[in-house]
Amino acid sequence: MAKKGNRVQVILECTEHKASGVAGTSRYITTKNKKNTSERIELKKYNPILKKVTVHKEIK
Repeated sequence: MAKKGNRVQVILECTEHKASGVAGTSRYITTKNKKNTSERIELKKYNPILKKVTVHKEIK
């Protein structure tokens, strides 16, 4: 049976990577509780292409 609840999967994409012009993208998949966090989330995650911790924002 499928899970019921307010948790949804979201994709986080690096903000600095787009501005740098380097090929590729850094994306992470995570879950969030839509009831408690209705706005888009921002988390600091490691970007393996830039080799540093950067801010990743929720897309779509």
